[in-house]
Amino acid sequence: MSAYVVDCGVYVDGTRLPGRWSHDGAIAEVRRRGEGFVWIGLHEPTDEQITGIADTFGLHELAVEDAVHAHQRPKLERYDDTLFMVLKTVCYVGHAEPTTAHEIVETGEVMVFLGRDFVVTVRHGKHSGLQDVRRRLEADPEQLALGPAAVLHAIADRVVDSYLEVTESIEDDIDEMEAEVFTPRSTMDAEQIYVMKREVLELRRAVSPLVTPVRKLTEGYSSLVPHEVRSYFRDVDDHLVTVTERVAGFNELLTTLVDAVLAKISMRQNNDMRKITAYAGLISVPTMIAGIYGMNFDTMPELHWDFGYPLVLVLIALICGTLYRNFRKNDWL
Repeated sequence: MSAYVVDCGVYVDGTRLPGRWSHDGAIAEVRRRGEGFVWIGLHEPTDEQITGIADTFGLHELAVEDAVHAHQRPKLERYDDTLFMVLKTVCYVGHAEPTTAHEIVETGEVMVFLGRDFVVTVRHGKHSGLQDVRRRLEADPEQLALGPAAVLHAIADRVVDSYLEVTESIEDDIDEMEAEVFTPRSTMDAEQIYVMKREVLELRRAVSPLVTPVRKLTEGYSSLVPHEVRSYFRDVDDHLVTVTERVAGFNELLTTLVDAVLAKISMRQNNDMRKITAYAGLISVPTMIAGIYGMNFDTMPELHWDFGYPLVLVLIALICGTLYRNFRKNDWL
């Protein structure tokens, strides 16, 4: 089996047939029997690598191009007797603190070609593995006996469950950020909130466009998805709506936190400006008096008096002391 082919199995009555299969041998066996289906999993194939599989299963060239080059929005398209679905996978990136993280959400993609007797999955990204999905389905022959649509449901369900896991982790990070922002004299940087907001927007780009495709599958968009499986997609749709609402709430909360941080920065700058102004006022008193007595006029008051110099110093001290007391009283210092 080629390196880009992760697994290729033949399933009849919900049970996997023994042996190793090539893609053409597997579909030939299914069509010879007149029952069952093939599930072949690919990981980041090239144009040349997927050509033979596309010809064998009759995949549309436009969908194949999307599957190879990736970077697609979540969508559901129908090509003759084949469905093509794109799902964005997400993974929470572990970090010590959300206030120092540079990446929180990592994304990948899973493309699914669904036919009457085959499922072809194409994965992009390191975290988008479907081995657990395959093992879980193989342990549930009753579910797997529903056909290729059951595989599509299991993949969509796993992807949406990962959305829930990621949103819970992000919610903890945002709660930590919120506590930091509203802690007195904290030094929370608005840039880190922007980083979190960017990651939440990336999560929203993965989640929100998937709502319409999943809704179509619950409403009988294609005969390839039988009624029994459509009912399972309704549960996926409910979870997806929950995630969408959470992500929208995160976006609004982060906007509020940005406003709060900017308000704290503005308040801190105002306090700094008041302190600077107060100290400038204190310095201006001796500067002004020294400037006046530095003009070298002979007829200036107390100029030739023995106590003139100490009197000026006392006067400067009194004025500065009064100003300092007033500034402290008004919380300028």
